[in-house]
Amino acid sequence: MAQLHVVEDGNEREKYSSFFLVSLRLRMPTPIRLRELIRTIRTARTQAEEREMIQKECASIRSSFREEDNTYRCRNVAKLLYMHMLGYPAHFGQLECLKLIASQKFTDKRIGYLGAMLLLDERQDVHLLMTNCIKNDLNHNTQYVQGLALCTLGCMGSSEMCRDLAGEVEKLLKISNSYLRKKAALCAVHVIRKVPELMEMFLPATKNLLSEKNHGVLHTSVVLLTEMCERSPDMLSHFRKLVPQLVRILKNLIMSGYSPEHDVSGISDPFLQVRILKLLRMLGRSDDDSSEAMNDILAQVATNTETSKNVGNAILYETVLTIMDIKSESGLRVLAINILGRFLLNNDKNIRYVALTSLLKTVQTDHNAVQRHRSTIVDCLKDVDVSIKRRAMELSFALVNGNNIRGMMKELLYFLDSCDPEFKADCASGIFLGAEKYAPSKRWHIDTIMRVLTTAGSYVRDDSVPNLIQLITNSMEMHAYTVQRLYKALLDDISQQPLVQVASWCIGEYGDLLVSGRCEEEEPIQVTEDEVLDVLEGLLVSNLSSPVTQGYVLTAIMKLSTRVSTVNRIKKVVSVYGSNIDVELQQRAVEYNALFKKYDHMRSALLERMPIMEKTATNGPTETAQTNGEVEPSALDLKNLPSVPQAPGQANNLLDLLGGSDAAPVIQTAAPTKPVSAGGELLDLLGDLSLSGGPAPTLFNDIAAGIPPMTAYNKNGLIIEFTFERSNLNPNIAVITIHASNSTEAEMTEFVFQAAVPKTFQLQLLSPSSNIIPALNQGTITQVIKVLNPQKQQLRMRVKLTYTHNGSPVQDLTEVNSFPPQSWQ
Repeated sequence: MAQLHVVEDGNEREKYSSFFLVSLRLRMPTPIRLRELIRTIRTARTQAEEREMIQKECASIRSSFREEDNTYRCRNVAKLLYMHMLGYPAHFGQLECLKLIASQKFTDKRIGYLGAMLLLDERQDVHLLMTNCIKNDLNHNTQYVQGLALCTLGCMGSSEMCRDLAGEVEKLLKISNSYLRKKAALCAVHVIRKVPELMEMFLPATKNLLSEKNHGVLHTSVVLLTEMCERSPDMLSHFRKLVPQLVRILKNLIMSGYSPEHDVSGISDPFLQVRILKLLRMLGRSDDDSSEAMNDILAQVATNTETSKNVGNAILYETVLTIMDIKSESGLRVLAINILGRFLLNNDKNIRYVALTSLLKTVQTDHNAVQRHRSTIVDCLKDVDVSIKRRAMELSFALVNGNNIRGMMKELLYFLDSCDPEFKADCASGIFLGAEKYAPSKRWHIDTIMRVLTTAGSYVRDDSVPNLIQLITNSMEMHAYTVQRLYKALLDDISQQPLVQVASWCIGEYGDLLVSGRCEEEEPIQVTEDEVLDVLEGLLVSNLSSPVTQGYVLTAIMKLSTRVSTVNRIKKVVSVYGSNIDVELQQRAVEYNALFKKYDHMRSALLERMPIMEKTATNGPTETAQTNGEVEPSALDLKNLPSVPQAPGQANNLLDLLGGSDAAPVIQTAAPTKPVSAGGELLDLLGDLSLSGGPAPTLFNDIAAGIPPMTAYNKNGLIIEFTFERSNLNPNIAVITIHASNSTEAEMTEFVFQAAVPKTFQLQLLSPSSNIIPALNQGTITQVIKVLNPQKQQLRMRVKLTYTHNGSPVQDLTEVNSFPPQSWQ
């Protein structure tokens, strides 16, 4: 009896516990609706108050989830999704979403699938739990449930889910229900992106997609075909037979009357038109037959589309891109460029920017057609928008040629005067390049460069000073005019350092012409020797002068010692800088003092005018020596000269005076020597310059060493291969020939290859055979690198590549470390 009583007592306790739980559940407050939550959150005055509300509601939702409350699960998940959209954590609702998806009620499934798309992704294993639910819903007898499953799979399906459910998607592509076909087509796009090898599964289903009358199905079908063409060249060839059908659909859209269902600002379904134009662009690229089949329809679209609304401009822009990308007729290309020209007159800044960018891409192929809009392009330089000004500046430089050089440079110089500092460097560089290429006369060229230096001297490139010096040196008839103009410029402004450097160099070289007042090009000025020296001394002590500029000025003063009579004053100036804090200036002054004291008999010969610096044009590449990637000027003059032994006295000092002691080591090769003659050190230094008429010695006698080639770079269509040889004169020298090719459809211009090696190596980089790499592997450019490796260490090289592709500059850095052992052992 006692045992029975205990059992009955236990049953009673269980009964009471269940009763209390039910009572507690009944006493829990009903969760607030989503609308009320939104209204409450919007009343929060501070961020802290909003967080407090969210935390309180999240605690209530968690409690409801723990109680397995099926009644309000849908409402709680909806509120959780709203809080997720506000940026608050909602991951604890993931499993509740799966429970809603498994529910039989459509309202539960709708919120469950929405939550899955927002809270789940393929990085979390939880998403795999709903694969079976999605498969069941794809076969559901209600189209809206099937649509929910397709949307979810197309949004966040992983590769595993796509493999498992691709067959169900393919079945839905073949049914007649247009509501499901358009969703299935978009889901197929996601499946192909995740698992490209499943592409062929959908190929049979694409046959009848373009025959559908429903615009939604047509739109998604074109998206599916575009995706397949982008990912497979075979599919691209297969779908080219659909070009006539696509042309017919596009023609019907253009010619159709008003349709309220598809009309947007008076244009019938512009979204579908844009998609079809993109697909036609892919199918017509590099294919004559397809391009010919779509020429007429493209002309109709270009002429019949309304341009008063932005919708029409979007279609016209896609039409222009298609015309330029396929093998279209010349008249059609001119029509496309004229459309872009009309875009430049549009008030919308975005449309003008798009037009300038498109014209910049086409200016190389259709230069004359773009030239017709030159005045409109130049007007864009005055736009207040910086993006438009930059594109207009780049396009203006691309339009410069020999016929319009004067007018274009006048506009660009005006732009240089008034533009923001961020544009001055690029603008000055472009003017330099254009003037060098198309200058109608040397005087015009010099005047233009001097105008740039006066306006934006602090923004020009580092090589502008030596380039202008070379130009002035080679223009012998302009020496008096140039030195007079530069002297006047110095009197007006000494803040532009490149201008001061060029002016100082010219005064040092041609100061006698300035003092004599011989100038036929313009009215000469009367300047005394002391006035010239006053100006130069003022530059030396000016706070605006950089150490480099002071070096130019000190050298100019030294050169004037052989051109004017005030030598004693020059000696005093030079001697003062013998104790200057700047090491470079101090060294120059000490060497110049030595030249005055010990080698005064040689001063006139050493400081005579620089000879004309001709740009030699040869059939092969000209050599430019580099040491560890840096240009080594001394190697330019020494590479074709044999080694000449010098006496330990005067010859070494002469080399010090000429800067030989600071030269970095370059590759040394054996060369025949010559005995020291009694004709003086200067004759020995300049001796053996092919006076005997014999053949000049060669630096390298390369022989093949059986070293396998290697691919050093392969990216964005640019392929660079290295081939190797070894020198039989010096086995420590490896000769590397680079072969650069281009597999893209547009040529790569302004190609520059730079290389650097560790300090234990010495590198000599010769000039390339060209700076333009033809498209489609139709040619290669070559360049030779010679590396001295005396310690037989493993070769490592850092490479910098710079080029222009499709109008855009490209720059890339890479390291090459996998050289064949035979190349360095």
